[in-house]
Amino acid sequence: MTRVLVVDDEPQIVRALAINLRARRYDVHTAATGTEALAVAAAYPPDLVILDLGLPDMDGTEVIAGLRGWTAAPILVLSGRTDSADKVDALDAGADDYVIKPFGMDELLARMRAMVRRGSPASDDQPVVQVGDRTVDLATRRVTNGDGSDVRLTPTEWHLLEVLVRNPGKLLSQAHLLGEVWGPGYENAHGNLRLYMGQLRRKLEADASHPRHLLNEPGLGYRFEP
Repeated sequence: MTRVLVVDDEPQIVRALAINLRARRYDVHTAATGTEALAVAAAYPPDLVILDLGLPDMDGTEVIAGLRGWTAAPILVLSGRTDSADKVDALDAGADDYVIKPFGMDELLARMRAMVRRGSPASDDQPVVQVGDRTVDLATRRVTNGDGSDVRLTPTEWHLLEVLVRNPGKLLSQAHLLGEVWGPGYENAHGNLRLYMGQLRRKLEADASHPRHLLNEPGLGYRFEP
């Protein structure tokens, strides 16, 4: 049974989530503060965390940092904040995804299921990834079309693709991707990222103007959806 820790200081949200999740056979633990969340997580290590950023005793990013010190469990942020910078901070702190309040239960449950699936074998154990009808082989650093012919990528295109496919479904902030691919000092070079994502889409997506796998969350970052 998947163990979920729900952290929110709004009792009605906690109650609604607990009822819906337990009805779907999740093992649910709850906390109303950051301090309580860290204590409950230590006592009952979660498989997934649903976390509100606005807690009464500490910011949600501090809770994320505390959890990331010892667990890789997926963290889904609930945010009532409209400033994208808050969400970017949460992603950079180690969150895996976010849902804006008010949220639909069906969307939340779908994202949870995807996160739990991604928490199963690591991508290193599955070096071959499909991007539509293209095959990305992380071991040989080769991308091929459905007919077996090579898709030629520049070193930068490959590095960007590799970071994305090794984190399937996870929203990666622009600053994170720029730091990973281009290195220190490029955290604000958003034009570079847009250029190379456009090139990857033209080479890998069936329709670059309507991508299905290399997706953008405006103002936040990018994610790879298998």
